[in-house]
Amino acid sequence: MAKDKAPKGPQPKRIGNRWAGPAMLTSGIIGLLWIVVFYTLSDGSKSIPVYSDLGQWNLVIGMGFIVAAFGFAMKWE
Repeated sequence: MAKDKAPKGPQPKRIGNRWAGPAMLTSGIIGLLWIVVFYTLSDGSKSIPVYSDLGQWNLVIGMGFIVAAFGFAMKWE
């Protein structure tokens, strides 16, 4: 049998990033846990050496992870 020599149409372009969804969830969860741990340990009963030294900067770090999650959400299609 003869093969079809007709040109094939353009291949569909793959859209989206497979890594964006898991990165978004991971970053958001890390940010949320960072802030929750900061608030639960802020009473001074227990201290994590570097974590406790950061003080209120822990909120900035946790919110940074959450903002990064929104950045990953923009990549996810």
